[in-house]
Amino acid sequence: MAAAAQSRQTQPDQQPIPGYLIQSSAKVPDDAAVSKPGFDAKGWYPVGSRSTVYAGLLANGRYADPFYSTNMKNVPTADFKVPWWYRADVKVTDPSRRTYLDFSGVLSKADVWVNGTRIATKDEVNGAYPRHDLDVTAQVHEGVNSVAFKVYPNDPNNDLSMGWIDWAQTPPDQNMGLVRDVVVRHSGPVALRGAHVVTKLPSLEHADLTAKADVRNDSGEAVRATVSGTVAGRPVRQEVSLAAHEKKTVTFPVIGVDRPQVWWPAGMGGQPLHDLDLTASVDGKASDASDSRFGIRDVKAPLNSSGGRQYVVNGKPLMIKGGGWSPDLLLRWDAGRAADKLAYVKNLGLNTVRLEGHIEPDEFFDLADEMGVLTMPGWECCDKWEGQVNDKEKGEPWTEADYPIAKASMTAEAERLRDHPSVLSFHIGSDFAPDARIEKGYLDALAAADWPAAVISAASAKASPKLGPSGMKMNGPYDWVPPGYWYDKAHDGAGGAWSFNSETSAGPSIPTMDTLKRMMSPAELETLWKNPAAPQYHRSESDTFANLKLFGDALTGRYGKPSGLDDFVRKAQLAQYENVRAEFESHARNFTDAKNPSTGLIYWMLNSGWTSLHWQLFDAYLDQNGAYYGAKKANEPLHIQYSYDTKSVEVVNSTAKKASGLTASVELFNVDGTKKFSQTKRDLSVSGAGAHTKALGIGPVSGLSPTYLAKLVLTDQAGKEVSRNVYWLSTKEDKLDWKNSDWYYTPTTSYADLSGLADLAQVKVSSTADSVARPDGTTVTTVKLTNTSRGKVPAFMVDTHVVGTSGTPVLPVTWSDNQVSLWPGESVTLTATYRTADLHGSAPSVRVAGWNTGTQTVRA
Repeated sequence: MAAAAQSRQTQPDQQPIPGYLIQSSAKVPDDAAVSKPGFDAKGWYPVGSRSTVYAGLLANGRYADPFYSTNMKNVPTADFKVPWWYRADVKVTDPSRRTYLDFSGVLSKADVWVNGTRIATKDEVNGAYPRHDLDVTAQVHEGVNSVAFKVYPNDPNNDLSMGWIDWAQTPPDQNMGLVRDVVVRHSGPVALRGAHVVTKLPSLEHADLTAKADVRNDSGEAVRATVSGTVAGRPVRQEVSLAAHEKKTVTFPVIGVDRPQVWWPAGMGGQPLHDLDLTASVDGKASDASDSRFGIRDVKAPLNSSGGRQYVVNGKPLMIKGGGWSPDLLLRWDAGRAADKLAYVKNLGLNTVRLEGHIEPDEFFDLADEMGVLTMPGWECCDKWEGQVNDKEKGEPWTEADYPIAKASMTAEAERLRDHPSVLSFHIGSDFAPDARIEKGYLDALAAADWPAAVISAASAKASPKLGPSGMKMNGPYDWVPPGYWYDKAHDGAGGAWSFNSETSAGPSIPTMDTLKRMMSPAELETLWKNPAAPQYHRSESDTFANLKLFGDALTGRYGKPSGLDDFVRKAQLAQYENVRAEFESHARNFTDAKNPSTGLIYWMLNSGWTSLHWQLFDAYLDQNGAYYGAKKANEPLHIQYSYDTKSVEVVNSTAKKASGLTASVELFNVDGTKKFSQTKRDLSVSGAGAHTKALGIGPVSGLSPTYLAKLVLTDQAGKEVSRNVYWLSTKEDKLDWKNSDWYYTPTTSYADLSGLADLAQVKVSSTADSVARPDGTTVTTVKLTNTSRGKVPAFMVDTHVVGTSGTPVLPVTWSDNQVSLWPGESVTLTATYRTADLHGSAPSVRVAGWNTGTQTVRA
């Protein structure tokens, strides 16, 4: 499991306010009194340093678990229609030094008070992203001082803040509050801000580093300052003269580095990070300091000959394989949990997460840097951010006041993210591209910030006046389509495997039974399988995605009508596995196509910030369903796969090196276990860097049952199995009605027949497990599964879960593989790694459950 990032040591002159007391403004008659020391805050609610109002009240026991059933729906919204106060006391030990409040992350606006004086209004502190650096030296004194924020209600359609679009149900407070740290900073007369390094990497053999920093004289007298420190261990020093209240940018001479330690995405190399340590001194006395990290890497993102966006990292073309990132629904930050989710990204074989709005705090990008996960932040769609350009969609048109807020947002995020090597690009548009005036504000801010990465006009196939075409597409689907859909390249308005697919999936992703029982009432679970067409609170607040009808119809049409909740869930896992696998496999296969290649895929979405029934590869509790393991299988570094469009077997090599001496085989079986086809190709070679080769063709095969199984195996020169893939297929194909495609799906007029899976005979699987607790605080459980039956039928899609004494899953967990199929006599060894503490003192066991094996639990 991943550990949380080790943050830079907090400077004694830079301390975040650790927590607040909050209360509704409806209960506060005097604004000025709130921020005076000694104010009686009896009955106020204590919250942490980052908290929305609803999250804070929830932590204080005011409401029931919002992740269960319709508890959140039942919370009255009237309490959140008025501003809420956030109050804290701050101690100042040396009033001769200057004091600042440095913050962003206000949702969505606030008046700021210090010791009874309002120092900023909601017109000045407006928007989730602008950074505010308020000099409060004149308002503070030695000893205890009081700071108060009067936070106004958030409205994403009218404010440049954060909203939930159609991802989930919106919290009753719409996330109003303070969701990033408010840092109290102290310094001498000269403040040091914005330290960063401009990196040039003309080749992997040489880098040029240029350090810059803003120095600001906040005193009333002219000073001469010395700015000195180290850049990646190399000393720098420069003198600067500053008039009273003058600000200058110090640019240090270029530092040339031969054979630099270059930062790479995970799987392509290491992730070395370098320190930038600077101090501004006046008369030999330190006035202010800055410590940060940066990486040496180069990112380019040109358009290819087909008009698709092709990312190139350190000179190497890279297929982007990622998912849409969701924070916690209540915007509660948990560094350990974020690390666990990024560890899942790597376990899935992905390399990128896209953040459409909801741009996470600094620690998130520290983690991404350390773990080698690329990030694609950008502004969100479907609200105020695109209200000026999105015609009749949600979001009010901009007023004159919005333009400087948007530019300040871009400035703040560019300055915050520019030194993070994990940041691949920034989307200044999502569903729509900005117009000329908005684009200019963004681009001016990015240029002033020395932005080092790509800037993309939109996530859809839109163009902005200066940047031009986005090189991306957002053609859907967002709801169920059959697996073969993804291989289509003939319909240029659809979402098949070509160009850069910025957000797409087959929609619903039903969690495991363990999670379903944690998130839904018995009555809701009954409706889930009996009537998928009924509104589902845990899907979306959007009318388009309010139910599971398309998914339910497909499940019944392809697999047969569910006989109960268990049957519905197990069929859902198969449907999700095959669909997600096909989505990633099709895009990976087409990456090196000569014509209209697939350059990137962002699965919509990676995760959900809430207990959800759609758009997730893993759920809110970090349990892993069929979608997870379908993606993990598809993204193996060296991978054998079936192509639905050509009915052939392909080998895709995403490693850096050519693979030779491979043997590929395919076998087809009827559901009674009878083998109907077998073919092998030896001495196979496939180049690296995403190349693929057709290994075998499967022509017409007589005697196949309507539902049949395909087993694909790839072995290396030594005969060791390096990839194994099992498909459930049909002699009857899914048929799509392309002419009636909508923006979120293409209708299916006839379904494949996979109902024969119900006829798979029951087989016996023997299971043994052993666990070893390691000194690093993790436990590794090794599981051996063997199909001990004497017949011909495989043990189909056998799932393993590590469970505690109570039978609940141990989460998070990373498995080497899972949901495997074994023919008689075959064995597989799987390993699970998890934190020992997550056993909560229990002895581990392993629950083994397959489609046709029954369920057993063995001690580990």
